[in-house]
Amino acid sequence: MAPIEITRITPRLHLLDFSIGQAYLWQDEEELTLIDAGWVGTAPAIAEAIRTAGLDPARLRRIVLTHCHRDHVGAAGELADRYGAEILAHRLDAPVVRGEAPVPEPDLLEWELPLYAHGLTVPEAPPTRVDREVEDGDELGFGDGAVVVHTPGHTPGSIAVHLPHHGVLFAGDTVASVRGVTFGVFHVDRALAMDSLRALAKLAPSVLCCGHGAPVTEDTAAQLTVAVA
Repeated sequence: MAPIEITRITPRLHLLDFSIGQAYLWQDEEELTLIDAGWVGTAPAIAEAIRTAGLDPARLRRIVLTHCHRDHVGAAGELADRYGAEILAHRLDAPVVRGEAPVPEPDLLEWELPLYAHGLTVPEAPPTRVDREVEDGDELGFGDGAVVVHTPGHTPGSIAVHLPHHGVLFAGDTVASVRGVTFGVFHVDRALAMDSLRALAKLAPSVLCCGHGAPVTEDTAAQLTVAVA
């Protein structure tokens, strides 16, 4: 596979770009946390990208899955096996990640159909273990107090991860940042996902990391507010 581009966003935060979807790497002093895991088969490229950033992939301690879709679960199992990392997902999406339940079908708008078909070109993720099932409000043990925010709608068990001490929000696919901050696509329950977006806007982050689109680091809270208007 071609090398994965890794981009520094803040001194402790990097973006890994998979062309369809992306993942984020958070650095604490002694360990690394991956938010989502890209495509299946990309574990060697992810490890090399981490090394390119001057970090050691052997320090990877946890992989937090924002939801059960193939472009987010991808390499989680292989990375966890290589480096002894723990895989975390919300209780409602964990059976899908493990392959025990089907991926919930989105309620697609007509204009979303070709985009969704294109997304299916990403290789399907294999059944992947979940070591810890999380719930809304759970603390995750990194980022000086990272907290789970349950954001149902994109999938039943979609989550965001909020680092209030740093003003960072990993929003999964509830929000997109393609040509501005917008409501995401491919939701199972669009009304519920919009409610989740409103809840995320109230967190007023300074850095917004979406599953699709560039990280937002300027006027972030204001752009989120506009997205729900």
